[in-house]
Amino acid sequence: MDMLLFLQDVAAGAAPQAAAPQGGPGELLKMLPMFAMIFVVMYFLMIRPQSKQRKERDAMMASLKKNDHVVTASGIYGVVKQVKPDEPDVTLCIDERNDVCIRVSKASIAGLEGAVKTDPQAPAQDKKS
Repeated sequence: MDMLLFLQDVAAGAAPQAAAPQGGPGELLKMLPMFAMIFVVMYFLMIRPQSKQRKERDAMMASLKKNDHVVTASGIYGVVKQVKPDEPDVTLCIDERNDVCIRVSKASIAGLEGAVKTDPQAPAQDKKS
């Protein structure tokens, strides 16, 4: 509907209405601290925790050694049988009785099996004196 009115105005020779006057450089200076605060909040809520997790994961991968119990991203539990720092894969033994071993990428290892993540919603136990 608006397009039809615009076309009628153009056909009649009327100029389209001018836009509202823009603010000067003072308006930009007023908004600059707000943008800076948004960036700081984004840094502390998103970028910093992600880099911290990446450092922890890199440290875990560097300390990976033979006979570590690990779990892969796909949920396979296994024991590391062979790991070389210069190779991108690891040999996991998933059934020691039948000697079943698989090769997986180091990137697919989600974590150590013994590493327990604490649940913040778990109720705290009260100590009685």
